[in-house]
Amino acid sequence: MAGPQLTQTRIRSGFWEGNLTGVDVAPPLEVRHLEQVLPGMTVTEVPGRAGNWLVRVPIPPEVLSEGVQTFIIREQGKDETLAHFTVVTGVALEDDLRAEIDLLRAELDLLKRAFRRHCVETMG
Repeated sequence: MAGPQLTQTRIRSGFWEGNLTGVDVAPPLEVRHLEQVLPGMTVTEVPGRAGNWLVRVPIPPEVLSEGVQTFIIREQGKDETLAHFTVVTGVALEDDLRAEIDLLRAELDLLKRAFRRHCVETMG
């Protein structure tokens, strides 16, 4: 077998849910946030679908704060990430993203002008 594959299906009512395939027996999984293992993850076989497992990860409210929070799901004792998800919170983030996009546009315009100037100088 190619190994386990974990695909997100939804986030609902404070739980991330995914479908684990590629294994006959569910491996021990863990979810990490800021390198801390979070409790409460469940892995249960989907009735009538051999080799399919429902993975449910509770999203603890105490880890949510302003900004982007990333959660990583791995097999215990392994470094390979099976899945990850992010939760974005806060009003200020929207303004930060707009500012970053504006900055990127300005830098791109500057690079375009410099490139055009370079082309004109080297052609003639």
